[in-house]
Amino acid sequence: MTNANLPHQSSSKSKPISLHKHPTSRNPQRKSRTQSQKTTRRFWRDNGLSVVLVIFFLLFFGGQTFSGWFHYNEELQEHQQASIGLLEYLHSGAFGEAVFENWESEFLQMGLYVLLTTFLFQRGSAESKDPDESADEGSHPFDREHAPLLARRGGFVSALYSHSLSIAFGALFAISFAGHALWGASAYNAEAAQHGQGAISVWQYLTSSQFWFESFQNWQSEFLAILAIVVLSIWLREKGSPESKPVLAPHSKTGG
Repeated sequence: MTNANLPHQSSSKSKPISLHKHPTSRNPQRKSRTQSQKTTRRFWRDNGLSVVLVIFFLLFFGGQTFSGWFHYNEELQEHQQASIGLLEYLHSGAFGEAVFENWESEFLQMGLYVLLTTFLFQRGSAESKDPDESADEGSHPFDREHAPLLARRGGFVSALYSHSLSIAFGALFAISFAGHALWGASAYNAEAAQHGQGAISVWQYLTSSQFWFESFQNWQSEFLAILAIVVLSIWLREKGSPESKPVLAPHSKTGG
């Protein structure tokens, strides 16, 4: 048989069909879901502390709100008065005074702590700068190009920004202090009305012993808490916390 009688054969072999998809042909929805999961994990890694603190704040604020509402209605019933709803309680002096009285002490504590640590030291504390090291920020190799915009402006703007943290806490304290006085006077007058007594002005309440007793009882506890962490961090440790020195660090080491 001659080659002419043979069936025609292609000179090229057929390529096998690949069962594996090219990476670029993956499901777009799956790729988007994977990217979303990475973004979520990164968000929690970068902001987990703030998120958890916000959750704690909302939980405890809610607990204060509802328990305060129940307690307020109990007091009304003791005076043979009708109970009030939650929204009415949220507009009452009793609620506002309780909130601002506590916020006032917290912002005072943090604001003064920020200021005091700029020029006072505690040797051995994780909460203090080292008194033997230079406090000049110019000695740190910060990249000016990536510094905050207001810090790069120079002049009055930069000077103001360099103290913006203490200014912010000072403003928050002033707002809370005023709220304590306003809502406290309202709460005082509501209670006075229940006993058939006359109302007083905000200034009269601000200069009363009750206002300052409410303030001082919170202020002293806040500064006691700061004193505790400043002093206890000299000798005690919490592994992994930036508020503590490394476990193997000597007691004499100052700063975290």
